[in-house]
Amino acid sequence: MSTPFELPTEMTIYSAVEVRDALLSWVTEQTAKAAKTLEISAEKVSEIDGAGLQLMAALSNTDQQWRLVKPSAAFVDACATLGLSAWLEKSLANT
Repeated sequence: MSTPFELPTEMTIYSAVEVRDALLSWVTEQTAKAAKTLEISAEKVSEIDGAGLQLMAALSNTDQQWRLVKPSAAFVDACATLGLSAWLEKSLANT
């Protein structure tokens, strides 16, 4: 397992580019270390909008295997609001 990437407290359109850049850099670093399944922690997320969820969903379209760990209540609620509960369950179980 990899060292989990900690998503920031704010996952909104205002921080999407910064989070994307940090996440892609981390993915590149972890894959260079031959990490198979990456872990992304959403434990600290307190504010998330469609742009934040779109960023996470886009990661699902890559060849890199990853799984979400410790999603916050705000993260879970945002997924439910946008009809992404099944995607969330899959992301939590993805190994």
